[in-house]
Amino acid sequence: MSGVNTIPTDAELAASLDGDFTSAYAEVNGVVLHHVTGGQGEPLVLLGGWPQTWWQFRKVLPELARHYRVTAVDLRGMGGSAKPETGYDKRTMAGDIAALIQHLGHQSAFVAGHDIGASVGYHLAASRPEAVRRLVTLDLGVPDASWLEIPMLPATDEQVAALTEGRGGYPWWFAFNQLHGLPEQLLAGRFRHLIDWLCGHMLADQASIEEEAREIYARAYDSPAAIRAGNGWYRTMRQDVADLATYGRVTTPILTLAGESSYPALREQMGPDKGTDIQVVEVKGSGHYLPEECPDAVIGAVLRFFSSRSLP
Repeated sequence: MSGVNTIPTDAELAASLDGDFTSAYAEVNGVVLHHVTGGQGEPLVLLGGWPQTWWQFRKVLPELARHYRVTAVDLRGMGGSAKPETGYDKRTMAGDIAALIQHLGHQSAFVAGHDIGASVGYHLAASRPEAVRRLVTLDLGVPDASWLEIPMLPATDEQVAALTEGRGGYPWWFAFNQLHGLPEQLLAGRFRHLIDWLCGHMLADQASIEEEAREIYARAYDSPAAIRAGNGWYRTMRQDVADLATYGRVTTPILTLAGESSYPALREQMGPDKGTDIQVVEVKGSGHYLPEECPDAVIGAVLRFFSSRSLP
């Protein structure tokens, strides 16, 4: 791609996928959400993460649509969805998705979420269990009290080396996204630099997020309003942790798929205190962006989990 003027619209992107996908908007829970839907069957809702859009599911949507009526959602603040000043705590965002499921004509749905979308999915299962049949979280579980102890400085020589070499998982952006005003000033019109850094840092296969996708994500986050909204998902994490403490153990069956580097931490985090029926499975050869790096593995695990209890 040569520039932003050549980037397709969401409607054009939806139409480019194999299958009958359409781009639409819904006003639910006081916010307008953009979503892309296709396929036939039982409802499946996909929730994306930062700093991406619904397009991160492009490699899995066509096959999933052969089995489900699948809807990929831009969360509150993401992509084509509205970017209000408030409402970025995950309980409120879960309410958005519960209302969207109803708007789409369903009482409940299968749900799969990546990154921030995984946290929204967990809060949905915890606060509105009647809306979620089964939940898949992709390379994130749910922020809990342990996240309040993440050190400001790299805690080990390995974390220092990882930052120097452009790998590893020291989440400096958790702190950066707490700032008010400065991220917008530094990143508006320059967000592609952050996209490329995150890809370099968190992808096992750099080619798995191609030039077109990187430009699509950069366009989606290049404005001050979009940067502010994305920051809101991180600024509310203390509230998310507090809300987590008010829930009981989640009884919805949960499958957590983890990239190689995050598997040990997620296996520990998604323990019995998070739910009564949780499995954590490692996806070999993948970094953080599972639906783009290992789409076949994600498709296979999702289809098996939603149709039965058997897993590889």
